[in-house]
Amino acid sequence: MEKTKKLANGIEMPRLGLGVWRVEDQAATDSVRWALATGYRLIDTAAIYKNETGVGEGIRQAGLAREDLFVTTKLWNSDQGYESTHQAFDASLKRLGLDYVDLYLIHWPVEGKFADSWKAMEEIYASGRAKAIGVSNFHQHHLEELMQTAKVKPMVDQIELHPTLTQEPLRNYLASEGIAVEAWSPLGQGTILKNETLVAIGKKYQKSAAQVIIRWHLQSDIIVIPKSVHEERIKENFDVFDFELTAEEMKQIDSLNIDERLGADPDHFDF
Repeated sequence: MEKTKKLANGIEMPRLGLGVWRVEDQAATDSVRWALATGYRLIDTAAIYKNETGVGEGIRQAGLAREDLFVTTKLWNSDQGYESTHQAFDASLKRLGLDYVDLYLIHWPVEGKFADSWKAMEEIYASGRAKAIGVSNFHQHHLEELMQTAKVKPMVDQIELHPTLTQEPLRNYLASEGIAVEAWSPLGQGTILKNETLVAIGKKYQKSAAQVIIRWHLQSDIIVIPKSVHEERIKENFDVFDFELTAEEMKQIDSLNIDERLGADPDHFDF
């Protein structure tokens, strides 16, 4: 399996990365350093996580060449709007201690704001300070609305996605538009790690249920960013390139879908 996915603009994005949602600054530094030492090259943070400073420190401590890394951050809801998007992006870069990010995302589709935010993001993209731009938590209708005024099509949509929320209709739409799919909460926040189907498949390959789920994402052409603050778990989550699920096993995992949303619905959020 290729370890990167080519985005619509030709940028190569790692298929497997580290997420740092709900990780405090110091823990983020350690997690990022461990992940980069393990072989991860994609790190996903956001302004609202309040750990961009820690992420930046972990990157510096790892001592890798900047061009070998892929760093994502996101525009928070209260910062949406044209001018405020530019200001928020500058603040994120400063906290990260970087000259550019590889991917900048609108975190949620704030009604009446995301089109203006996107205009600013297109300018940031044109400046080269974001190598790619995209969205997070956008349903198909949000994207269709955005594309009525957008000059640049989003390259990524990061959505809640795991075996009990497979989002196949949205994934099919994104594929038809050439927009890469990225999963947040890819392990279902741990709620499905004792599922009998996943455990049984894992035993066959001497892998954990979490490793099976990550492999399912990868074979489904989904970019995946499991979170952990434990060094051994970070290593385990990356150890998924030495086995392959069969077509039947993929179908078994697909069939676990019950449209179970663990986070907010992008059509009904109040933050």
